[in-house]
Amino acid sequence: MSYLELKDIHKAYYLGKEAFPVLNGINLTFERGEFVAILGESGGGKSTLMNIIGGLDRQFQGQVLLQGTALDHHQEKQMDQYRRETVGYIYQSYNLINHLSVLDNVLISLDMTKLNRSEREQRAKQLLTQVGLADQIKKYPNQLSGGQKQRVAIARALASDPQIIIADEPTGALDSENTTEVLKILDQIAAEGRLVICVTHSQDVANAGTRIVRLADGKITDDERVKPAYPVDENRQQIAARKLPWYVPLNTAFKHLRYTWTWNLIIIIGTAIGLFAVMLFNGLGNGLKGYINQEINDMVNPRVVTVSRYQKSSQSQRGGSQEGNQQAAAMGASVTTTNQPTFSTAQLSKLKKVAHVQTVQPILSASNATITVGNKDYTASSLTTWTASNRKSIIKAGHVAGKNEIVVDKSSVAKKWSSKNWKQLVGKKVTVAFQTTNKSGKSVTVKRQLTVAGITDSTTGSGVNAVTYATMKNMRSAKNLSTQPTSVAVKVDSREHNDAVTKQINKLKIDGKRIYRATSIASMLDTVNTYVNLATTILAAIAGISLLVSALMIIVTMFMSVSARKKEIGILRALGESRRDIRRLFTSESLIIGVISALLATGIAYGIGAALNKVLYQIASYNMIEIQVSNIISTFIIALVIALLAAILPAWRAARLNPIDALAAD
Repeated sequence: MSYLELKDIHKAYYLGKEAFPVLNGINLTFERGEFVAILGESGGGKSTLMNIIGGLDRQFQGQVLLQGTALDHHQEKQMDQYRRETVGYIYQSYNLINHLSVLDNVLISLDMTKLNRSEREQRAKQLLTQVGLADQIKKYPNQLSGGQKQRVAIARALASDPQIIIADEPTGALDSENTTEVLKILDQIAAEGRLVICVTHSQDVANAGTRIVRLADGKITDDERVKPAYPVDENRQQIAARKLPWYVPLNTAFKHLRYTWTWNLIIIIGTAIGLFAVMLFNGLGNGLKGYINQEINDMVNPRVVTVSRYQKSSQSQRGGSQEGNQQAAAMGASVTTTNQPTFSTAQLSKLKKVAHVQTVQPILSASNATITVGNKDYTASSLTTWTASNRKSIIKAGHVAGKNEIVVDKSSVAKKWSSKNWKQLVGKKVTVAFQTTNKSGKSVTVKRQLTVAGITDSTTGSGVNAVTYATMKNMRSAKNLSTQPTSVAVKVDSREHNDAVTKQINKLKIDGKRIYRATSIASMLDTVNTYVNLATTILAAIAGISLLVSALMIIVTMFMSVSARKKEIGILRALGESRRDIRRLFTSESLIIGVISALLATGIAYGIGAALNKVLYQIASYNMIEIQVSNIISTFIIALVIALLAAILPAWRAARLNPIDALAAD
């Protein structure tokens, strides 16, 4: 049984429906230890026969048998395995990969063996030493002479320990000295017990072998034994092969990007700019939400639900805007109108029974109060009672008001009194007055001398002038005015229950009638956050349009890369890589561009964000650009998705290339 046998091989090329036969009934057997020269003129079918033997050409009639077993040339995966495990190629044009070093050119074949990393490197260096290139391993192909390139190709062909070495005109581009050296190496390979098949048109080259097969017009015209075949060591252990690991295309892609970094840098920067814009706008959205939440939460407790009496639209028109009054109350600056309904003790008690309610604090308020310091009058847009809805953090001097005390607003009262020494207003006596109407509808002026306990400063612009509920109640009682609260501050046990409590209160009825209208600062914040999120999304989407351009740039780059690297694709397929491996190679390259773009975008966003924060902090005392981990993760996801989508068509095209046509590309 022969090691390799060709049975009745026929091959024809077609131009339309017309067939042009190339091989006509080729029958040959080969043994290991032979150095077989297939001699013939150009156009005689030598290269076609070589491609069939090497498993690159699968479109033929006949059989190729390896150790008595027919290879199914219709099964692409089986032929990939055959090339990976059994065949090594040496080409006239060397077919080295330019962006890989001499060492890496040999390692690409060893990556499909089961040797570990150190063993692979050791074998590659050993083979390069064997062909006289031990001192050239770090160089690139364009730094070598023709003879040196061919020796690298021989080392690569031997790397995976194949039993068949196919050499296509291996000396065609060499001078006589290098020709002699290469033929000597090929003879040594055969002497090691391998089968060497050399395609040539030179009689001198053919004479260096152990056997000469003459081919003319697609037929065997002569089969001459020149000298005996070399003995074969049947006990010799062959290096085990494997499929290409997933990380190898990634590594090869990175090396190619590094080799062509100037062009790829343009693509990376273009993609990074689009990603940066999206990340920056998301960071701005986060900052705006944080700023708004902080400013409002600093002044108003988000766990407080403000409750007023429910009024129908006709009634609310007499008493002012119902919603406006509720929101003002929620901000701690409620304005009471003369006809605004009040709460009875029973109605307050009903609120205390609602689940998750901790406290219920009544509120009395008045509008357009006058605060007199000495002989100067200052207008306070509202005077209300201090409740749990107010934050102590808004007090910038002094403390919360006690009995017969008041806290006054910094901007509308204290700084108008003294722009520099406004804190000295604390402890001074002031006269507080406001007008309202009694039950008979007559105008009544309420006046009381109070001590300034503290000064408030609300960054939202809504001034807070407040007294205790007991103080306000005494002021009104002195004029025989109603002391029933016009609104109520309901404190909830946690913010998570805020919406539930608000909804529950709004559903409460007495005698079948709705009497409560509850509003929450938390729900207002949620609404604000929703609008900020919407605006941020729109801005990010507009910025994201540039990512479409980036995707097109990556697609164009990948298609250009496929066109420029056709020969590399052919080399990799000849070495035994599958279509999937080729797809992985170009997909990996695109994904690396995406990852580097995302990293660069993150760095730019943090740098520019920090610079903008320095400027904006002077205005708002807050870092308005807040780039969160989730923003970074989403940026990387966007970059990878764009890169993956951009790579699909180029990678598919690369994988579909015919390896024979790819090898023939310039």
